[in-house]
Amino acid sequence: MIAIVDSPSRASAVTPRRSFFGVIGALLGGLALSAVIALLVAVAVAPPLALTGVAAANTINDFENLPDYLAIGQLSQKSNIYATQNDGTPVLLASFYDQNRVEVTTAQISQYAKDAAIAGEDPRFYEHGGIDMQGTLRAIASTVSGGETQGGSSITQQYVKNVLVQKCETLSDEKQRDNCYNAATETSADRKLKEMRLAIGVEKKFSKDEILQGYLNITGFGGTVYGIEAAANYYFGVSAAALTLPQAASLVAIVNNPVKFQLDEPDSASNGAANGYAANAARRNYILGQMLKYTKITPAEYAAAVAAPVEPSIHEPSTGCQTAGDQAYFCDYVAHVLQNDPTFGEDADTRMMNFRRGGYNVYTTLDLDLQGAAVAALRANVPMTYPGWDVGGVVTSVQVGTGRVLDMAQNKIYSQDPAVLSTGADYTSINYNTDFDYGGSSGFQPGSTYKIFTLGEWLKEGHSLNERVDSRVKANWGTFQDSCLGPQNYDSEHWSPKNDDSSETGSNYTALQSTIKSINTGYIGMAKKLDLCGIRKTAESFDVHRADGAALDQNASAVIGTNEIAPLSIAVAFAGIANNGITCSPIAIDKIVGPTGEDVPVPKSTCTQSVSPTVVADMDYALQAVMSSGTAQQSWQNTTPRVPLIGKTGTTDGNKDTWMSGASTKVATVAAVVSVSGDANQRRTYFDSGQAATARHRMWPMVMSVANAKYGGESFPVSSQSAPDTSEKKDGG
Repeated sequence: MIAIVDSPSRASAVTPRRSFFGVIGALLGGLALSAVIALLVAVAVAPPLALTGVAAANTINDFENLPDYLAIGQLSQKSNIYATQNDGTPVLLASFYDQNRVEVTTAQISQYAKDAAIAGEDPRFYEHGGIDMQGTLRAIASTVSGGETQGGSSITQQYVKNVLVQKCETLSDEKQRDNCYNAATETSADRKLKEMRLAIGVEKKFSKDEILQGYLNITGFGGTVYGIEAAANYYFGVSAAALTLPQAASLVAIVNNPVKFQLDEPDSASNGAANGYAANAARRNYILGQMLKYTKITPAEYAAAVAAPVEPSIHEPSTGCQTAGDQAYFCDYVAHVLQNDPTFGEDADTRMMNFRRGGYNVYTTLDLDLQGAAVAALRANVPMTYPGWDVGGVVTSVQVGTGRVLDMAQNKIYSQDPAVLSTGADYTSINYNTDFDYGGSSGFQPGSTYKIFTLGEWLKEGHSLNERVDSRVKANWGTFQDSCLGPQNYDSEHWSPKNDDSSETGSNYTALQSTIKSINTGYIGMAKKLDLCGIRKTAESFDVHRADGAALDQNASAVIGTNEIAPLSIAVAFAGIANNGITCSPIAIDKIVGPTGEDVPVPKSTCTQSVSPTVVADMDYALQAVMSSGTAQQSWQNTTPRVPLIGKTGTTDGNKDTWMSGASTKVATVAAVVSVSGDANQRRTYFDSGQAATARHRMWPMVMSVANAKYGGESFPVSSQSAPDTSEKKDGG
């Protein structure tokens, strides 16, 4: 932050010379001297660092009472989000900034740039004490006598003005920010006096080299480009240290008037680009002439630089997640974490402002190998659009035991631009993998995937996998127990859930058979023996929640998956089941490094015991059977190398949404094809890759094969329960 501290000086008085007043009076054509001119005269005859007031001059007394100290805080800089390659090399996903700036040391700035700034803006920089009286009086005389308006501000004064403007930029309230900016830039004697006073204070505290470094880091170079390093990158594709003489002079030329001298696109009329950037070239050549005049360059260097054409090579920096390409939706999730997590500030606006202006380097959990597999799986199996159906395809993976999100992809092109979004369903700003607060999605029904929580509650209550239940298809299911909301009666609801396979009409399936074949009526029969509130609480113990933030429904239909849930939440739950029943909340950030190299605190995963090791061992046993001989067999058969896997499928009413969720002991993955809008029956719909309903079984193995090869997998805990005959193998829910 930037603060101004009042600290009036107590120097002795100095009497101005009347003859000098006469000179100024004549120069101004008989105009009455203003208070500002009186002050300037006082400055002119006093030692620059011992400026004193005149007892008889109120303007000088007022000047003495102005603050003379400028505390210069951190400048607004761009923040970056990175993935990390296997060898530890960071890969930039996106940058965020209000001002594109990278601070550099004086050693990282070309001497040409430093010399050009002094020669072009303040040739007596190393001689004055913060105020260049000769240049200031000449500028005022020219202005008030009808000549060309001139600036006259020293580099130190310009630096002060920029710091004051930066102070305004840190304010989140728009009205306060505008008022602050107007006060820092208004054309008034009061503002000029304050600027001069602060410039003298800066000169007392900092060396000339430090002031020049600060000036080159803070000053604007047109548009959102600030500081010499970002300007060198943007306009010429080089570092500030590598700037050539003509490049350095062209950049410093921009500082004088960013609108007039900016090196825009070649067809810009504002800077004479149509004539070879004539306006910039003229200012550049003036600066080169000044550098020659003050012997900063040789005549030969001058001649070569003046002869060189102005040839910018614009390098647009990445800004926002739309530049992250295939990683855009994961990047968007990280950005929402930065905006939502209280670790980064007290409210959402403050958090995002801190990030956009803080110069942070954010290193994420993204595994580029798994991300590549997820993107390839979606491209090969789910189109971006389909006639009459807004189809969504998602893949997301979580590391077991840590909660680290390893991949996140979907079948759309990411954009936040309304004009782009209006062009068609290929584009969306909504992240289908996440909750509403973390990407705008309200989630999707997971269908039979949700049965795993009834299974967990069944085992927690002491029931066996081999226990049989009433599994008949019927219209009257009677009353279900609910310790939270009271008994729920389905006598008059005419609620008659069917099974995915019409041949599944048995009256007493076991819990294990119901799991392997994903038999709806078997699970409704299990729920009849349980507490619906208990089933909800078991789901919540695995960090499962509705994507829209509402409480989970706990009615009988919720047992077979009617709550809208984000795929990431299901992946987290499967990671918990694969982690001996310990569920770890998702995290997307491994490390954040601040602008001065310090580590910034990041959100940590919270791991809790969802169910006991005994219960989860039985869950693992049943879910392994789903993979090897049940509804997830296609995914099992297509995943190599082979490691122990658990899994569960899910299909919603009308085959609108189809899920494949599962895990090794190292990685949990969810792959799904969902209906964003429209009502397509996926079993009657075919993509180029095959039936829409089986795309999940083509995508999940592509990702998990990469995960198995990279992370491996161990055996799941041994269950104490034995299995009945599971010879029937049907691709159900």
